[in-house]
Amino acid sequence: MDIKHVFFDLDHTLWDFEKNSDLTFNKIFQEQKITIDTTSFLRVYKPINREFWKLYREEKISKADLRYQRLKTAFDKINYTISDDVIHQIALDYIAYLPEYSHLFDGTFEVLDYLQDKYQLHIITNGFEEVQTKKLTSSNIIHYFDKIITSESVGVKKPNVKVFHYALETSGAKSSQSIMIGDSIEADILGAINSGMHAIHCNFESENIEENGFISVKSLHEIKQYL
Repeated sequence: MDIKHVFFDLDHTLWDFEKNSDLTFNKIFQEQKITIDTTSFLRVYKPINREFWKLYREEKISKADLRYQRLKTAFDKINYTISDDVIHQIALDYIAYLPEYSHLFDGTFEVLDYLQDKYQLHIITNGFEEVQTKKLTSSNIIHYFDKIITSESVGVKKPNVKVFHYALETSGAKSSQSIMIGDSIEADILGAINSGMHAIHCNFESENIEENGFISVKSLHEIKQYL
């Protein structure tokens, strides 16, 4: 591979979304005096959140619906009575507080330091425009990246090839000389491959996945074996 440009996903790839999200909910539940165990709530909320994000990626729900419905559905499922006003406030606070946390996956700085002198580094993310730059700043990694492409700035979401084509055009990269590194096979890996790019899948959960046309790593450290 003659790689010149490396594109990273952010959430679940470099930025430890689950850990930072858990801390955010702990803070909000304390402030709002929510009288349920946060761990029990998150056990129900997380799969619901993934389903609503899938609908959002597929353009089946709006950002506002995603923010409200994932919370409303979770509270309903555990039979916790809560007003719409409080749900809306939690949704706002979640977006405000989440980027204040800065936990990264092990090896993030080491890998970015290793790559930055060899390649141009970029971000392609489906995350909300207003929080992704804050996450990069609070975790002190924004300086590694030349271009930061959010799906909202393109108008469609990964895995839509328009996102990847826009990223390539914006960064002046050729698809054959570009590689995408991310955790989602659907959004990151297949989206990149369908755009003519190479791909590395971050399989941090060690799931049983049939690799077809892409590399899979169990940790960020392993990326150095391939780049």
